[in-house]
Amino acid sequence: MEKTVRTTFPTSVSAAEMTAAAQDYTQRGWTVAETANGICLITDEDVSGIEVSGELAGDVRRYLRANNLSGPVIEIPGTERREIHLVTGLRKAAMAIEGLREAGATVYTDGAGIALPPTQISAAGTAQWRVAPHEARWLPPVVAIAAAVRSSMARRRAGDSGSRAGETVTRTGESLTSVAC
Repeated sequence: MEKTVRTTFPTSVSAAEMTAAAQDYTQRGWTVAETANGICLITDEDVSGIEVSGELAGDVRRYLRANNLSGPVIEIPGTERREIHLVTGLRKAAMAIEGLREAGATVYTDGAGIALPPTQISAAGTAQWRVAPHEARWLPPVVAIAAAVRSSMARRRAGDSGSRAGETVTRTGESLTSVAC
């Protein structure tokens, strides 16, 4: 079933590019919706998102790559590094989800929207693929992201994170832009 995508997007992204992206996402079995700025993934039991930021985002991606667990990753523009890892398997992962939230990750599920590239997020720019779906071999289970976060947190507690002494990452409402659709 084809959807007509509105043409109220930034001039840097054509309606044809937006339509092609929406069709690609739909062919992957993802539920997408049109927005004034682009395309929104509607999360469900099959596809959800885990957002990590700052130094943790880099640690998570390195862990996943080193363990051949990488899946699609959306990069969110802004002053702080922010990434949303698309995942599956949330139904049976209550403890993993709880651990992710305790570590400061944002979990997008149960109908929450995630801006998909090339959606305009803010004046800072558009959502972009850090790891595009066609480059990833799968949608990893949420427990893989949780393992990466636990590994990063354990290294930090052990003092082996490589961060500068006294360096902390803070999340404030002023510095982050919502990625909800």
